[in-house]
Amino acid sequence: MMLEIKIKPFSELSTMEFYQISKLRIDVFVVEQQCPYHELDDHDIDDTTQHVMIYKAQQLIAYARCLKPTATFSGAAIGRVVVSDTARGQGIANILMNKAIEQVHLRWPQSELYISAQSYLLTFYTHLGFELCSEPYLEDGIAHQDMKLKKR
Repeated sequence: MMLEIKIKPFSELSTMEFYQISKLRIDVFVVEQQCPYHELDDHDIDDTTQHVMIYKAQQLIAYARCLKPTATFSGAAIGRVVVSDTARGQGIANILMNKAIEQVHLRWPQSELYISAQSYLLTFYTHLGFELCSEPYLEDGIAHQDMKLKKR
């Protein structure tokens, strides 16, 4: 499986890359999960945000964004984690999250790392080293829990 991984700030994204990111996020979060929410926010365009993209055969199949400390949590965060329906079950999410975690550690080495995890994915994130740090809550009608990466 030949994958291409790109990591860029907003200012370096091409218009096609931004279109692909937006389309993938809307296809999964808004259409598939039937969750209307404010998809585009100021976090995308922040100079410090890093957009992690995985391509297969020039198609964007997975995406996450790395956010600076205090953007959404007291520490750094990974959000908008998404894998296309055609790429699920192939280990792509593991590759994506490990690359995003690596990026956060490179950019903000002293920061704790948080995620707001959809509840049905808690086991997946636990296997990556995250632990629960909040009670369950609803975000845009979907059950979530905050998680923090254990110290390594």
